[in-house]
Amino acid sequence: MTRILFSCLCLVTGLFLTACSSKPSAPEPKPTSKKMVSPNEGRYQQDQDSKPDRLPTILEMTDPTPKAEPLSRGGNNPYNIFGVNYLPVSHLTSHQEIGIASWYGNKFHGHYTSNGEVYNMFAMTAAHKTLPLPSYVRVTNLDNNQSAIVRVNDRGPFHQDRIIDLSYSAAYKIGMLQRGTARVKVELLKSPAMLAQQTVNTSGSGVSLARQCYIQLLASSDNRRATQLQQQVAKQWSVPTEVRSGNGLHRLLVGPTSDMQQAQNWLKRFRAANYPEAFFFDNRQCG
Repeated sequence: MTRILFSCLCLVTGLFLTACSSKPSAPEPKPTSKKMVSPNEGRYQQDQDSKPDRLPTILEMTDPTPKAEPLSRGGNNPYNIFGVNYLPVSHLTSHQEIGIASWYGNKFHGHYTSNGEVYNMFAMTAAHKTLPLPSYVRVTNLDNNQSAIVRVNDRGPFHQDRIIDLSYSAAYKIGMLQRGTARVKVELLKSPAMLAQQTVNTSGSGVSLARQCYIQLLASSDNRRATQLQQQVAKQWSVPTEVRSGNGLHRLLVGPTSDMQQAQNWLKRFRAANYPEAFFFDNRQCG
């Protein structure tokens, strides 16, 4: 009996010593994901956007008269938001797209827009990722056919499935406030490039002096490869692109633009990215 008790005591003591002498393994650190911080973090008093306390008046919903204005000093340079590159296209004289519109209100009211003006949610304005600032567009709600003319003076929206952010008054006018978004058609009416266009009379006919500069990113005998890269570039950089074919080659071109400063900026950014051999397709148009 004594041996049994002694053996049991030794067994318990051994287990106790073993437990005390072994150190618990440190828990593996949990992987942390980087939070995408908004460039406007802390800028606004409200965390979430909201509607104002009143509806817009008839006067506040009056369409502005489209006119070609000079290009704004601010808001027309390339920029990056949440890792996505955007290249505003200052030369546009025609543009049309279909997609989802949203609106913005109280949170941004009274703050500066991308081109240095002050946002007024009761004015007929809008934000777009790449249209020249300022420009005028017609926005038509495809669900009810109601439309409004707005002046684009800001950048956004930065949800990839949306193409334009309307002011509160404009959103109310086309009947999209209840749902918050709407499927719309956007048509460019007036842009700075229209002001810059000059015409001279030669033998009784008009000749446009606007230059059309293109940047060639690559040339390939594989049309499918060129087309796939064209889609990637257009999506990643938000720039106009085309594939021009001839003599067995398919050339991926970015453009056109008549703004030589913009052309230089584009070329610099593409060379610094994945296209170190990019060049001006026609120096006579880009010089």
